[in-house]
Amino acid sequence: MSNPITITWNGHSCFTLECGGYRVVLDPYKDGSVWGLPPLRLEAEALYCSHQHSDHNYAQAVTLASSSAPSPFEVTYFDTFHDDADGKKRGPNRVHIFSADGLRAAHLGDLGCMPDEEQLATLKNLDCMLIPVGGFFTINAKTAKVLVDITNPRVIIPMHYSGKGFGFPVLAKVTEFAKLFGQVTYADGGALTLDAETPGGVVVLKCPAK
Repeated sequence: MSNPITITWNGHSCFTLECGGYRVVLDPYKDGSVWGLPPLRLEAEALYCSHQHSDHNYAQAVTLASSSAPSPFEVTYFDTFHDDADGKKRGPNRVHIFSADGLRAAHLGDLGCMPDEEQLATLKNLDCMLIPVGGFFTINAKTAKVLVDITNPRVIIPMHYSGKGFGFPVLAKVTEFAKLFGQVTYADGGALTLDAETPGGVVVLKCPAK
């Protein structure tokens, strides 16, 4: 029987992916860098960051645990930009794709532009896409919807937006993205179990705000 991937939202763009007891943390934010979010104190076997801004690369928040077991994740990536001006405004951004037990999940980081055709092909038919939707620093809700329509992920988890009591005020609310879809689930908690039977659609995870 294949192991599922547990996807936990730690706030902003930080997630923990866990499969078979092996944990990966993505884009941890620095203490105090995102309004309304508590300090991160996480443990994992591996850490990946999309770019070197303090709200995405705070390695000090993650204690790396040693593991004799090999990682179940095959990790691939491609490089893109944090803006729509070839990185001239905010620099580079890296998209990571994690594959384990027949499941594929991508974390788009602070994607600020539409990926090129080859990159879009790589993102097609994912089991889960973690996508920024708040605009201003990244793609906005409408561009995110276009990207989803092109690539057709089964599950879409929005990130990097503002909400009641958390997030950068310049970012749009998640409702701006959610209203563009017919099927939206507002989860009671901050985690999703991803397996072959997980229903598709947009899933808004609960933010661990203070």
